[in-house]
Amino acid sequence: EVLLRMHSVGICGSDVHYWQHGRIGDFVVKDPMVLGHEASGTVIKVGSGVTHLKPGDRVAIEPGVPREVDEFCKTGRYNLSPTIFFCATPPDDGNLCRYYKHSASYCYKLPDNVTFEEGALIEPLSVGIHACKRAGVTLGSKVFVSGSGPIGLVNVIVAKMMGAAAVVVTDLSASRLQKAKEVGADFTIQVKNETPKEVASKVESVLGCMPEITVECTGVQACIQTGIYATRSGGTLVLVGLGPEMVTVPIVNAAVREVDIRGIFRYCNTWPVAIALLASKRINIKPLVTHRFPLEKALEAFETTKRGEGVKVMLKCDPTDQSP
Repeated sequence: EVLLRMHSVGICGSDVHYWQHGRIGDFVVKDPMVLGHEASGTVIKVGSGVTHLKPGDRVAIEPGVPREVDEFCKTGRYNLSPTIFFCATPPDDGNLCRYYKHSASYCYKLPDNVTFEEGALIEPLSVGIHACKRAGVTLGSKVFVSGSGPIGLVNVIVAKMMGAAAVVVTDLSASRLQKAKEVGADFTIQVKNETPKEVASKVESVLGCMPEITVECTGVQACIQTGIYATRSGGTLVLVGLGPEMVTVPIVNAAVREVDIRGIFRYCNTWPVAIALLASKRINIKPLVTHRFPLEKALEAFETTKRGEGVKVMLKCDPTDQSP
């Protein structure tokens, strides 16, 4: 393990959800729990078995650490391991604090030209990398991203990076769609009160065809329905956003058109990829950070996120260094 002086921690929708509701699905908060899982910091102490890190190294933290080498670890899909440790998922504490210890294997050294905030943003970025890989985005893909929150935006960035020829994004909020344009979306559609079929037909009309790939980032029932109607026959719909446990969807429509519906659970094997992309300046995720608060103002920061203001709210945990 390594002991870290924490620097930047982003607030995720799931953090807000635990704070407000005390549970997400089967994960129930039973005891006081430290939040935070989008994070970076500086190594200040290393355990005796650690060879690849030393005090002073700046690192990004992968929050999910397998507790045992089970069949999922052996096949490289350690995110599916049922006993995995995960920051800020009950009963495991997160890293929104001054000092934090973590498995050294899941701390990744940041190059000098990658900031602490970019290091913290690798966590949400990883969701986009994993989702776009599961979706099979490739050269020339036409992609529909449903939802323009932080996770929708990272999917836009990654889809474009992976060779998508056109990406269309839908959202209720005009300001969020403006942000999608800034990070590379080719088209945006502001949804008002159209039916799922009407939204699907708008997606087809702006793209000039039905998208082969839909990445659904809201978890809203109507949006999942839209995703099925919108996706080209033989295409893929990836469900990233999580909503109610039971949703009603036009499953026969998907089945007879051979639309593959895939889920994702977090990510795996994405930190090295993300660091390489950031270090080479092939992608820019800095515009995602819209608000910064010192750790002492965590409550204010959480309330800002809860109100849906900006995109990514970042907490600064080191009182001697509040830089990005």
